[in-house]
Amino acid sequence: MTQYDKHDPNTIYPAPPFPKQEQSLPGAAWKMDPKPDHGETSYVGRDRLTGFRGIVTGADSGIGRAAAIALSREGADLVLSYLPDEQRDAEEVRDLLTSEGRKAILLPGDIADEEYCNRLVETAVDELGGLDTLVMVAGRMDSNDDILTLDTAAFDSTFKTNIYSLFWLTKAAIPHLEPGSTIVTTSSSQASSPSPDKVDYAVSKGAVKIFTEAMAQQLAPKGIRVNSVAPGPVWTPLQPGSDDAETVSTFGEGTPFGRPGQPAELAAAYVHLVSPESSYQTGSTISVAGGNPVF
Repeated sequence: MTQYDKHDPNTIYPAPPFPKQEQSLPGAAWKMDPKPDHGETSYVGRDRLTGFRGIVTGADSGIGRAAAIALSREGADLVLSYLPDEQRDAEEVRDLLTSEGRKAILLPGDIADEEYCNRLVETAVDELGGLDTLVMVAGRMDSNDDILTLDTAAFDSTFKTNIYSLFWLTKAAIPHLEPGSTIVTTSSSQASSPSPDKVDYAVSKGAVKIFTEAMAQQLAPKGIRVNSVAPGPVWTPLQPGSDDAETVSTFGEGTPFGRPGQPAELAAAYVHLVSPESSYQTGSTISVAGGNPVF
């Protein structure tokens, strides 16, 4: 089945209860049960991004992996960003994309580091011959239901990963982006419906939305569009990496569809915002939350 085939959204993917499972952050897709669908066999491209050159952060697993697969199958060559601990997942993505004739450059590192963000952009320009799109998906999420035990180091790490990286990468990328280029950020339903145990994550994702809207206005005269995707509950390594096994086993059951989304179900949103077909769209957020209200 592809993304173009008619199907019942209630039953196309697994629903809770899931096997109880936990991982340490950042988590790995290959350890999850059931294994997430990133579009490896389901996403079919339509040559919408032929000739595009881009960066995707968090490209080893989850939504970033799904975005990378979709952008590549639409014709884009990519530099894939991920943490060194995620090498196995990242190599799977690279091998898939290169086997289909596309260019996929691996560059491990931490987007919470400014020097790495600058090097990521430089690598894309050098290896791909330029840059047409910056797709920022990677994020940090942990759970803590008591602010008295949420320390400054954890709060700072969340903001450096989720917000500072957007500032650093965008600033590095702008000199290389020509009119018609795009930037896509990743917010969350947590930005408007925060969970009490994800204070730092929710606040950071609210900031992503504001950053997107502000940069969209600033960069519009340059012909650069800036938009965002706001996922709801999606089955990625962040869940067993940040929540306890009991929470993971029921993850997504409260949505109207009674299940979490799969990364592959967000891929088309990223493709749309990157491609010229959305030329009059900037400063906007596409909600992909399974029917839960977002913004």
